[in-house]
Amino acid sequence: MASLKRICSLCLLLFLTGMHASAFAQEKVVKIGALYPMSGRAGIYGMDSVAAAEMAIEEINAKGGAAGYKLQLINTDDKSKPDYAVTVAKRYISDDKVNFLFGVVSSAVGLALTEVSKQEKKIFIGTDHAATELTAQNLQPYYFRVANNTFQSMAAGALYLKELAQTKPWKTIAYIGPDYAYGHAQIEELKFNLDRFGVKYQMVGEFWPKLFEADYTSYITSIMQAKPDIVVSGFWGGDTVAFIKQAAPYGLFEKSLYFHPDAGGNYELLSAMGDSLPLGLVLSARHHNNWPDTAMNKDYVAKFHKKTGRYPTYSAEGAYVGVYAIAEAVKKVGNPNDSDALVKALEGMKFQEPEDPEGFVSYIDPASHQMVQVQAIGVTMPNTDYPPATRMLGNWKIYKAEDLLPPKEWIEKKK
Repeated sequence: MASLKRICSLCLLLFLTGMHASAFAQEKVVKIGALYPMSGRAGIYGMDSVAAAEMAIEEINAKGGAAGYKLQLINTDDKSKPDYAVTVAKRYISDDKVNFLFGVVSSAVGLALTEVSKQEKKIFIGTDHAATELTAQNLQPYYFRVANNTFQSMAAGALYLKELAQTKPWKTIAYIGPDYAYGHAQIEELKFNLDRFGVKYQMVGEFWPKLFEADYTSYITSIMQAKPDIVVSGFWGGDTVAFIKQAAPYGLFEKSLYFHPDAGGNYELLSAMGDSLPLGLVLSARHHNNWPDTAMNKDYVAKFHKKTGRYPTYSAEGAYVGVYAIAEAVKKVGNPNDSDALVKALEGMKFQEPEDPEGFVSYIDPASHQMVQVQAIGVTMPNTDYPPATRMLGNWKIYKAEDLLPPKEWIEKKK
């Protein structure tokens, strides 16, 4: 009898264990294969992006997920190296069976991964990199970008310079930016938009340091010799911090207006430089902690600070929004494996973002797969509300989203 009881108990245990294993195996999961730099000058962008993506996933999963699926993030340090990132992406698809490729800070990495996305018919949600090629001449059906591109920033920049010329006349521009796709795109697109908006100017120099340059001294002295009214910068990340720190002792910012309309106003710069950050620099970024002054933006910034103990850099919001875009597409389609249906769901998708001012809702342009957004450009001024920064942007100029999109003739010419 005792032996029979032991046999029955064993059978019950095996039955229950089998039920648990079966339930676990049947749990529905949307796998997101992210690639972000987690070290070096770009590392803060990767860390913030992963934290914000996890924050969005926690919020979505707490509400039941998307169409019954829980979201799961897998991240690998892409080391800002295109070849390595391609290897990881292919492993994600073949071994990890991810439903989406996601992330990327470097435009060079983004351009490499969009080819993998195209070949494998796997949707790639770009959350940070800004080279316009990805949504113009290199656009393919499975790529979507949920942050603004360089064309939008340069269009806003050209409009700002047009307005500036009415109050503080200027004539000459010098440009300095990284010698790769992202840097070259910015000056080309700024020139196009200045011409498009009828702004007269003279280029007095273009300077092309390599990415992650250690010493900008020779470039700084050359710019000062050229004596431009406006210094347009195309740096991002730690390169922006390094350049401004090295240029300030030379008095560059007293002699020329420093204008950085794409990634210059990132919180990384504001927090890293404190009181040493010059006042009066004209900057923008893809998200601002203190603009717009909306409940949604305040809530997003506060939640990120509570989760990480720091205020977010601009890259974080792109990752946060990207996760929500995936969740909304899966909810609409009901199947994270149907890439073609998900593409249709993403095209034209509208949803409120932390960076949207009152009265505007961001949306994905169906033709370019580019997020359409308002852009704000501000000026550095004293502000201690977001420590350790003691400078934030203010005196905002706001530019309408539709005014910043590339005209059709420009896109057709690029193709």
